[in-house]
Amino acid sequence: MSGLRVTPLERLDEPLLAAIRESLRQGFGIEVEPGKNLGEPGFAWDGERGQYNAPLILRYLLDLPAVDSAVDSAKVLAVTGVDLYIPMLSFVYGQAQLGGRVAVVSVARLKPEFYSLAPDGELLEVRARKEALHEVGHLFGLVHCPDPSCAMALSTGVRQLDRKQPSLCASCAALASEGRNAAGAGKRGDKR
Repeated sequence: MSGLRVTPLERLDEPLLAAIRESLRQGFGIEVEPGKNLGEPGFAWDGERGQYNAPLILRYLLDLPAVDSAVDSAKVLAVTGVDLYIPMLSFVYGQAQLGGRVAVVSVARLKPEFYSLAPDGELLEVRARKEALHEVGHLFGLVHCPDPSCAMALSTGVRQLDRKQPSLCASCAALASEGRNAAGAGKRGDKR
């Protein structure tokens, strides 16, 4: 059984992180452990864009020493509150290595306040669970799903994100199970 470590990049709400871990545990049937706070990713700041470069964060995560001996083959999902981008897009909710070891999810654009709405902790949690499932799905080799209600569906905006369910469709769940058991797929970055 593969392990997964969910680690914050800066101080984040522990109940939100716990909800993400539980969603991943249920969604993928894997061991999910909390990781230590790695600190705000100032190294990835792009002052011209006013955002953080997601590929630089993935590279940083890959350069970290092995997670620890308790979960030798652990994959890592970093969770951050900073706004992410990749050079070819104005923003991303997250990024992952397809079939790889590391992923990152940002909660910045998942917060209703980002859209000038009242804070809503429940809505933030549901959105964060969906995006965590999506990026970890990529770690297990899943690509974007044509079912708009599946967590693996592509979301280029918050409305698409809100239409998704906080779970995988039956087809993606079966493929994820195969992905957990398959040895190292290719390592290609994914957007959104």
